[in-house]
Amino acid sequence: MDAESRSAAPVSPAGVSTAMDVIIVDDEPAARRALREFCVLEPDLNIVGEYGSASEALEAVRDARPDVLFLDIQIGATNGVELARSLAPDEAPIIVFVTAHNRYAIDAFEVSAIDYLLKPFDAERFHKTLARVRRRYEMESAAERQAAFSSALEQLTTVAQNRSELRPRLLAEAGGHMRMVDVADVELVEGDRNYVRLTLGRDVYHVRSTLQQAERALRVQPILRISRSCLVNVNHVREVGRTPRGDFIFVLAGGATVTSSEGFRDVVRQYLAQFKVGSAEAVR
Repeated sequence: MDAESRSAAPVSPAGVSTAMDVIIVDDEPAARRALREFCVLEPDLNIVGEYGSASEALEAVRDARPDVLFLDIQIGATNGVELARSLAPDEAPIIVFVTAHNRYAIDAFEVSAIDYLLKPFDAERFHKTLARVRRRYEMESAAERQAAFSSALEQLTTVAQNRSELRPRLLAEAGGHMRMVDVADVELVEGDRNYVRLTLGRDVYHVRSTLQQAERALRVQPILRISRSCLVNVNHVREVGRTPRGDFIFVLAGGATVTSSEGFRDVVRQYLAQFKVGSAEAVR
């Protein structure tokens, strides 16, 4: 591991190692656990709390005044940026934004010199980020940190406003290789424990994510949930059939075939009715 990624802990003027209080905010227990496991190995990091909801986290940050905040960019239905924006300038710690897929938000972080971690990250990536955090904690004044924080929020606001004009992409894995894929090309998303499988034509990729998070990431597409563990991009549906019991069979452009579950039968029927010319009675 290089010298930058394993830089020394911050040291006070008296030569005594200075501990940084840390709060972790992520709605995924697995993600919180990964961050916690990395943090506890660092002698200068003191975890003072971890939270899965924005409301609890906001109150805790205001009370505990941590030095560092690991903040998921999407906490359930809440935008992590909005949580950060709710902090007064004198309350704002050094923030490390954590994100699974938002490439354009990452561009904004880099422009504003704000630290970030792209999920899934390894020990080397964590330590490179931590090295920058340590330097900022040791060398930057509170005013400089606040200026960087304000600049990042401004950049991220611009990103959010222009999102519809951008081409969202996801980082996915297949055969040990990582690939950037356009969400518009994703035909099918299936839950697989701590991962989701993305089907693009005849190619299948894996992303460490929940199905709910994948659904949010693909929200710019016409996504239809056909069962508890399966999402279909309607733009890629080529045929719709029925089983003898009435469930819907979807044939996708790349050849994949999936069937809706009984619990989602009515939802699927109502969704498909909008595509009928004339009466929706035919979709029964």
